[in-house]
Amino acid sequence: MRFVLGHDKRNISDEDILGDLSKVASALGKITLTEREYNEKGRYGVTTVIRRFGGWSKAMKKAGLQKTRASNISKEELFENIETVWMKLGRQPSYAEMQKPLSVFHVASYERKFGSWRKALEEFVQFIGSEDQPENLTALDLHKQSNSSHSRTINLRLRFRVMRRDNFKCKVCGKSPAIDSITTLEVDHVVPWSEGGRTVDDNLQTLCSLCNQGKSNLSMKTTL
Repeated sequence: MRFVLGHDKRNISDEDILGDLSKVASALGKITLTEREYNEKGRYGVTTVIRRFGGWSKAMKKAGLQKTRASNISKEELFENIETVWMKLGRQPSYAEMQKPLSVFHVASYERKFGSWRKALEEFVQFIGSEDQPENLTALDLHKQSNSSHSRTINLRLRFRVMRRDNFKCKVCGKSPAIDSITTLEVDHVVPWSEGGRTVDDNLQTLCSLCNQGKSNLSMKTTL
């Protein structure tokens, strides 16, 4: 086992951080950086950058890069990231946990988009729990809605609801990302879509990638 010390933030100079920002931007061939991009490629944490320079845009300016805004990130992207972190933890993520390596987007992105981390969580829960069909639908809207269960695609709302119902664990082997970080969960049809299975809560289950692959292999053998 190797023992490696992390960076001592007290000894990181402004020049070190600014140089790393420029280095990452150059490597990506860009004249600006999003928090997400630096979170994935940078040497230091987004929190360190923001605290040192008083904001992400200010850090961009100091590094000679163009400003970028969290408004370029859609709400659905931010919600999908919350879902991913929630799934990995098996519970609601906290303010402090919304940073590298767990989260692609820094919590500051949520604060700028929603006003606060709490409001971001409230909107996420409302989004997940809201009905797929709003009030006063036209006949055409209702027709599209009735056909959605015949689509193979499992949207973000439905996927999260099923995983939460299954306690973010594989229904076959019981593995969970909260216990085993290399576990990847997927939502799959109980009755295969190709055999007429509908894309609805009762016909969906949470499986780890290995069990889902095993199910696919078994299905293939059965049809041979």
